[in-house]
Amino acid sequence: MTYSQQWELESIYPGGASSPKLKEEIKQAEQSIAELRGLLKQPNATSYDSLVKQAKIVEEVLAALREADSYVACLMAQNMFDKEAVLLNDRLKNLGAAYTSILTEFDHHLGIIEQEEWVRLLSQPELAIVAYNLNERRELAKKKMAPELESLAADLAIDGYHGWGDFYNTIVSRMTFKLDDDTVLSAGQMSNRLDDQDRSKRLAAFKLWEQGWGEQADLFTDTLNHLSGYRLKWYQNRGWSSYLQEPLQMNRMSEATLKSMWQAVEQGKQLLIPYFERKAKLLGVDKLEWHDVEAPLATASGAQMSYDEAAAFIIEQFSGFSSELAAFAKQAFEKQWIEAEDRQGKRPGGFCTSFPKSKETRIFMTFSGSASNVSTLAHELGHAYHQHVMKDMPPLTQEYAMNVAETASTFAEMIVSDRALQRAVSKEEKLALVEDKIQRAVAFYMNIHARFIFESAFYEKRSEGPLTTEMLNELMVKAQQEAFVDQLSVYHPHFWAAKLHFYLTDVPFYNFPYTFGYLFSAGIYKRALTEGPGFASAYDALLQDTGRLSVEELAQKHLAVDLTQTDFWEEAAALVAEDVKLFLELTEQQTK
Repeated sequence: MTYSQQWELESIYPGGASSPKLKEEIKQAEQSIAELRGLLKQPNATSYDSLVKQAKIVEEVLAALREADSYVACLMAQNMFDKEAVLLNDRLKNLGAAYTSILTEFDHHLGIIEQEEWVRLLSQPELAIVAYNLNERRELAKKKMAPELESLAADLAIDGYHGWGDFYNTIVSRMTFKLDDDTVLSAGQMSNRLDDQDRSKRLAAFKLWEQGWGEQADLFTDTLNHLSGYRLKWYQNRGWSSYLQEPLQMNRMSEATLKSMWQAVEQGKQLLIPYFERKAKLLGVDKLEWHDVEAPLATASGAQMSYDEAAAFIIEQFSGFSSELAAFAKQAFEKQWIEAEDRQGKRPGGFCTSFPKSKETRIFMTFSGSASNVSTLAHELGHAYHQHVMKDMPPLTQEYAMNVAETASTFAEMIVSDRALQRAVSKEEKLALVEDKIQRAVAFYMNIHARFIFESAFYEKRSEGPLTTEMLNELMVKAQQEAFVDQLSVYHPHFWAAKLHFYLTDVPFYNFPYTFGYLFSAGIYKRALTEGPGFASAYDALLQDTGRLSVEELAQKHLAVDLTQTDFWEEAAALVAEDVKLFLELTEQQTK
């Protein structure tokens, strides 16, 4: 089977950014918002019949906007120079602001209903199915500004807050990296050069990478300062004293759980130190440099794969856990739901986005055949499967948080990596595969932790005023030194500029949910190994609850564990020990 490396978008909205179907979708959403506004002005706005109508409209518009947003995000990702898509994105942001504004009023109405009446309303059949989500909105509304102020803030955010977030993409789209007279790469293409097995090439690429981001650093500094300033001022006017309040709320997670997780991670890091020391010895250096961390030591048979080989490999490994998961992945490849071509003009990074009305997903990445690329592909297919098992649920209950979203994706990676390691025959192949597994632990225990430490320190200082480029570089290096327990000799000062996640306006603190997902999925994976094939259906049930329970409730219901305590996290974090042990055994002879 030969799979296309370009995704198919015409079945969603034919005609690209000029699609008549897309324009009609937007028009219908505008009319629905107007209808909801009219319902909220009626005297009986808090009656059962009216609430049912309102909730139905809320879900209809939510699905429509997610469909349109996902489509435009795909257009802009596949071609950063698609100006028509950029303009359409601006229109959707305005429509999103109008929706947010009317949702604020909707939430306010939920908040003023007397508790006894509220309990009665939620017990009725048509509202009971989304009771958790409506109650969540009601409680959050009580912690915000008055509805008219929240609406004003949302309107101003379009050209302020979100505008600065969009400006980041504008800067990146203009960046190029000149390797030689004949090779000029985009940021997305250049990022794939940073894990070249040839250390001299890797070092040259990293220097060019740092230089490129450094040359544009002042623009990124202004952008980040304005984004964070807007966010902090919004929090201040809501009376929120902690910059973690919103990200924790969005992830349906308590601060106690976050602290317990990081406490376990600190212990898990100690298990990785022998890996760092051995890898440095194998490379002939005293300490690793930043660009060495993700670089592969071995080029094993199967480590470099064509796209078709990667697809067949992933489907095969998924089938060992769940025939449903394997069938879904096969469908994604066959129906061209994946954009993987290595070409100019694409944005860097990878993502999975869902189309709730079409009940489909699309995956974006740049595939060059590395083991890391195969892992990314499996990761994004995990995201897609998560949406797949929820596709027939009410739209409100499909709104799961980022931390549990990363659970499904990381779980899929674990399936692929473990089964690949089990079937590996040669020592070289085992080494490549086990190191790839260890590098994921390094990413979640150290790289992600560095982002969290940096962002926490940044917000502390930003509350006192804007920071300079030099200050940001210093905070970044300090965060990396702490997170990597001083195991590197050279760090990445401009990482704060190079990482898109710091500039996303819809998800603050786009970091700790990754580590949560990794460790939570590790715990789930251990349960899957213990319970065998029958666990696949239990896993699907867990995923289906991710949009209607807090993470603490989810873990208690499906795993019978308390996430606010360190036990579960410590057990999950310690799973890397076996991989490090195998790595040391495989490389023992190379150090003599």
